[in-house]
Amino acid sequence: MKKKFTVSTFFVHFALLVLVFINLFPLYWMVTFSLKSNDEILGYSYKNEAGERIVVPPNHVGLPATYKWSNYSEAMNTGNMGQYFINSLAVSTSVIAITVIASFMATYSLTRLVWKGRKMMNKFFMLGLTIPIHAAIVPVFTILSKMKLLNTYAALIFPYAAFSLSMGILISIGFMGDIPYDLDEAAFLDGCGVWKIFFRIIAPLMMPAIATVGIYTFLQCWNELLFATIFVSSGKYRTLPVGVQQLFGQYTTDWGPIGAALTIATLPTMIVYALLSKRIQASFIAGAVKG
Repeated sequence: MKKKFTVSTFFVHFALLVLVFINLFPLYWMVTFSLKSNDEILGYSYKNEAGERIVVPPNHVGLPATYKWSNYSEAMNTGNMGQYFINSLAVSTSVIAITVIASFMATYSLTRLVWKGRKMMNKFFMLGLTIPIHAAIVPVFTILSKMKLLNTYAALIFPYAAFSLSMGILISIGFMGDIPYDLDEAAFLDGCGVWKIFFRIIAPLMMPAIATVGIYTFLQCWNELLFATIFVSSGKYRTLPVGVQQLFGQYTTDWGPIGAALTIATLPTMIVYALLSKRIQASFIAGAVKG
């Protein structure tokens, strides 16, 4: 039986199309922007054979008149985006691994084990959600300086992982609360200790939470700029956000390679979400529904 097309249905579909356009247009603009020259982006003028000056307006929204693929090679070579991409990938992967393992272990001890002060410790971890990451720049910089960790991967990995831990624990608590305690008791009766119960029983059942914690942590550290600017001054360890910032010149700026660099920096996020979108949505539902 076909559904009747009503006025309300028309407005719902129209509103959805508007939302799709709003979400996809910045992506379209960024990709087309990365393939244009400075003259096309900013506009230019020239004199024709009759001596008249012809003004060509900037092309901000339309497709490029000529596709300048050399912007990408310039961004990768001159802007050193290739090295910065590898640095960002190394930092993000390390932070995700540390955050997932640490948050799962902390959640297990806070929710499954009984010990004095665990409620206070849980409140202590949750307090980290209220502290802005940039409010701790001075103490973190001092600690890293005294430990001689500035201008290393560790200068970014440890702070990123520390500030992602609270959210990782908060997300993991929702998932671990769904696991029956009977499994722990059965494993204990079979001779498993705390570590065996965690790695053989709890950890495999927590696999759906990895997508949620991982994508949150990835977005946090992949796009972070201030820590990466202050704690790392060596080009050897710079990440993508800092690399894009370096492309802006003091007097003149070539906007095409900047657009290409932004596209390169955005591409991994889109790929990760495209591959894990269903898993992420399912994990959020799994963490929200009890029973």
